[in-house]
Amino acid sequence: MHQQKIDQLVNALEEIEIRCETAINIPFKRNLIEGKGEELLSEGYNDLKGTGDFPLLNQLKLDFKFGKFLFLFDDANHFNRYRLKTLKADVYETFSFSWHGSYLRMCRTFERECLLSGAQDRVWNGPPIASKCFGKSEIPPDLSGNGAAGWKLNAYNDLQYDLVSRLLGYKLIRIPAYENLMIGGKLQRIDKLLLRPNKETLKSVGTWLARKMD
Repeated sequence: MHQQKIDQLVNALEEIEIRCETAINIPFKRNLIEGKGEELLSEGYNDLKGTGDFPLLNQLKLDFKFGKFLFLFDDANHFNRYRLKTLKADVYETFSFSWHGSYLRMCRTFERECLLSGAQDRVWNGPPIASKCFGKSEIPPDLSGNGAAGWKLNAYNDLQYDLVSRLLGYKLIRIPAYENLMIGGKLQRIDKLLLRPNKETLKSVGTWLARKMD
């Protein structure tokens, strides 16, 4: 379902004659974040009560790319108390992200929806590195105590993407599942619009995406 929505977003841009690169992997090395970048990541990691040295990705995996613009579609699993915590890190004072304010609001609003999909083992507990960094998860959906290690790792990785993409000279455009578009005289959520869009809807979505690159 997630990939279907990505495909429709790419189709929407093609409807307005913008052709993107898809399934993008952008490698980087640790020396990219030496100094201030290490401080910023360490702060976010510590805010999530991570233990030991903070881990670092070796590449960014993007949904699609156009020039210097990188796109990620964020589903329900990206909106919860841990992501809210990383969104308050100094990274977002050092760099400006147009979607930052709306993401703060959505993390406060949609955690219940995150629980519906995020209680699955692969999301709640995450890969083995999640418990290594953040300790053992509570039994889902218990967010008291140590909460969900997988959610914490996801929030920390989102922070990495935001910082590293900027250090690499890109502009990261996050597309939240909960963003609304005015289509047909009414507000409609983008994740719903992408399920069975007709040609006109795709054009409207494409125009909406293009405005994000202005």
